[in-house]
Amino acid sequence: MIRLGKQLEEKSRELNYSYLTAPPSRSSSLAPTHLPRLKTLSFWTSVSPLPFLQIPLPFPPLKLRLLAPAMSYSEVDASSLTLFLPRAAISPILAVTLIAFSVLWFFPGGIAWALSRAHACSIPGPSGFVSALSGSAAHRVLAGLANSHKAIDLMAFSVGFTRFVVSSHPDSAKEILQSSAFADRPIKESACELLFHRAMGFAPFGEYWRNLRRISSTHLFSPRRVTAFGERRRAIGEQMVADVRDLMAKNGAVEVKKVLHVGSLNNVMMNVFGRRYDFGKGEGSELEGLVKEGYELLGLFNWADHLPLLGWLDLQGVRKRCRSLSKRVNAFVGRIIDDHRVMGRISGGVVDGAGDFVDVLLGLEKEEKLSDADMVAVLWAIVKESLRMHPPGPLLSWARLAVHDAHVGSHFIPAGTTAMVNMWAITHDESIWAEPNEFRPERFTEEDVNILGSDLRLAPFGAGRRVCPGKAMGLATVHLWLAQLLQSFDWVPADGGVDLSERLRMSLEMEKPLVCRAVPRC
Repeated sequence: MIRLGKQLEEKSRELNYSYLTAPPSRSSSLAPTHLPRLKTLSFWTSVSPLPFLQIPLPFPPLKLRLLAPAMSYSEVDASSLTLFLPRAAISPILAVTLIAFSVLWFFPGGIAWALSRAHACSIPGPSGFVSALSGSAAHRVLAGLANSHKAIDLMAFSVGFTRFVVSSHPDSAKEILQSSAFADRPIKESACELLFHRAMGFAPFGEYWRNLRRISSTHLFSPRRVTAFGERRRAIGEQMVADVRDLMAKNGAVEVKKVLHVGSLNNVMMNVFGRRYDFGKGEGSELEGLVKEGYELLGLFNWADHLPLLGWLDLQGVRKRCRSLSKRVNAFVGRIIDDHRVMGRISGGVVDGAGDFVDVLLGLEKEEKLSDADMVAVLWAIVKESLRMHPPGPLLSWARLAVHDAHVGSHFIPAGTTAMVNMWAITHDESIWAEPNEFRPERFTEEDVNILGSDLRLAPFGAGRRVCPGKAMGLATVHLWLAQLLQSFDWVPADGGVDLSERLRMSLEMEKPLVCRAVPRC
């Protein structure tokens, strides 16, 4: 480290000048031909209680230009620098603050990791704040950062004052998702305000969450219940086919997303409340509006979740909108429950004896809709490949919160760290999947890949304690509806092509909705 000492002090007092890390003007004759590469920054001031404050820089050496009149650049060492800040030039407190902030900003992993007691860890990652999570392609941006920082296994980054790690490899992903240390969910203001912290997906890990899991596994998502709901799924699928025919007759084209949205919403309402709705009028229109706004609020990136000082300001209006929506949802659901109580059928309407999913699917052969039993295997392959190419929750829905200190591989992860798995990066890794950017369903007829959580090469429903409990029902619904729609129509893009660009909200969706012409099969 250089100590400029008396010579520097005399020069600054004579010129009343500070030696600052700023570029000289183009007209200055003092512009150096050699720019020092700094590893150590030292601070000295006549009013500081410490004669020298030496700060090792944790980031790669920087090139700095110095405004230093009458100073020979041969005196500047290439690995360190002492800044002389006289009393008249700048407040020592401000100087220390600026220097400390700069050091924290350039720390690998960003400010949140620099402030952590685990700041000595060796997890690679970008410095500063990563704002990618607020964009519509966060999964792609983080995959690119992981590649550029050689941090496929684990990468550290900061969003505000929230520590994050993200895995882009099946091995480290398995450690995170199956570890008891990462059994909690990160706190999300919108989920709390909408009372979703009481729902199974967002509830804190503990006895309450275990009770919810037990109840849902027994009474809603058990194989028997999934089978019992089969007839309802079939009826909703038939209604979707009829809706497609009507839309083709009326408009000559079909926006597929709207048809699937109505079917999915009716499927949930039938399974939970035993009701179907005619969307676009009355209660159906109200329900659609509630779901749309709730979906938007849960998928919205809220800076208040990561910058606590902004929480009380509610600059994005999230809290206000959530509280308003919560009241409307409670009133809507309350009316349904009251109706059930009056009619004495709180748990009625379940269809029994429908057989399992394969029986339902193969039963379509009796109507000459499936001409080949091999179609079942083909449908499985199509669904799996679609989930691989476009995982519905590529990033945000995988977030876990470390409930206590843990290790992932050789890396120490302190309690309170948010851990994510970039499933999109895993499913598009050339070292894991051959031709990952090509749609090849046959890859799943050649190899049996379990997608229910045991094989982290493709786990769209998660894994471990927080695995989606409705995965069996979800797959049953998707397979049946896909079979019904494909067997009823030939699907042709309305505009001659399909735009596969995507955006990430609460889940991954097409940026431009798919519009097709559905041609009835003979």
